[in-house]
Amino acid sequence: MVHGKSTERMRKVGPYGVETLPHVWAADSGPAASIDVPAAPAACRGALTERARLHWSRGDGGDPAALAEEFLATHGLPLHDLTRPATGQHGTGVCGAALYLSAAAGALLAGAPTGAPEPAPALPDLAVVVYQHGTPRVTRPGPPPQWRLGDWAESWTPDQHAAAVDAVRAAIGRGDVYQSNLVGHAAAPYTGDPLPALSRLGALPGARYGGVLTGDGWAIGCASPETLVEVTDGQVITRPIKGTRPATATGRAELLASAKERAEHIMIVDLERNDLARIARTGTVTVDELFAVRRWCDLWQAESTVRATADDGLGLADLLRATCPGGSVTGAPKLAALAQISALEPVGRGASMGALGWVAPGHIDLGLTIRTAAADGQRLHTWAGGGITWDSDAHAEVAEAAAKTRPIRATLAGR
Repeated sequence: MVHGKSTERMRKVGPYGVETLPHVWAADSGPAASIDVPAAPAACRGALTERARLHWSRGDGGDPAALAEEFLATHGLPLHDLTRPATGQHGTGVCGAALYLSAAAGALLAGAPTGAPEPAPALPDLAVVVYQHGTPRVTRPGPPPQWRLGDWAESWTPDQHAAAVDAVRAAIGRGDVYQSNLVGHAAAPYTGDPLPALSRLGALPGARYGGVLTGDGWAIGCASPETLVEVTDGQVITRPIKGTRPATATGRAELLASAKERAEHIMIVDLERNDLARIARTGTVTVDELFAVRRWCDLWQAESTVRATADDGLGLADLLRATCPGGSVTGAPKLAALAQISALEPVGRGASMGALGWVAPGHIDLGLTIRTAAADGQRLHTWAGGGITWDSDAHAEVAEAAAKTRPIRATLAGR
């Protein structure tokens, strides 16, 4: 069972039938009770308590981006104009908030199909948790239950995955898309408390957005190295990652020399440039760094940095609409790729390929939820995939997805 239910539950019904949950405390389970939100300021980690919480699911209706912005403003975090300097004193009152948006919610914002049914329906599509500084309450009688993770069951077979790759290549041949990202899912039963396992995941080397977010009956552990969007002093940055090889000298040389990986990467950089141009001052979109190879665990990855100056009056809602879902996990053109993803993937993307991070006046830092796992009351869930181009080899794409999920599963199991 996922821990995290409050003994002081106060339920209020907000707009669109969404529940806001004030004074929900962190999980009462050892180290996980020290709140470790991805991208939270280092000085705040371990010194946060919840002040208010909002959950939203697609069935509730309404606009999740607008709802998040309105909820934050109501609780002392006005993010209607991200170009304005931050006001207020740090360390008093509200500190900031965790924001999680699922891939399906991002597709909804983009006007695209939201995908197949979710394998972990206990997870919300939007979670906003407002924090203040304080002393988290930690109560845990006795030792934690023994952790055991069962066998993984895949959402598709390698042959089905390969057939989906071939379907994307056929669509590219018809001119429907230039590339699409395909993501597979797996789930494993567990016994014990999943939060220490998810915390181990967040501590993996290179996890810029490492951390855990919990709710009633669910938890998300993130080890993502990828910046979906960061805003500081009116500067908007995204750092797409596309292109992967084993972290060996040979793997690095192969990645740098691969025409297929470079072409795929540059297409996504162009897509991200277009996304930022929707919310930027004219002529300010630049590529600061292109195809830089960096390491995450036992993989090399290619990363670029795209920057722009935010247009006057840019608010959180418009920022989310422009950048979600991320281009590196959708494809180009984005809407056509999302339609294809919805038709080909057997289950929803759940907590993966969405947004998770920290928001506060003066600074937004959201990671793309790759290298991410989620727990519901019965199972752990992981997702992994890759971008497909005309030059993709189906069996190589299946092997790449397996390579990405291997360190995640080993970490969750405690190996």
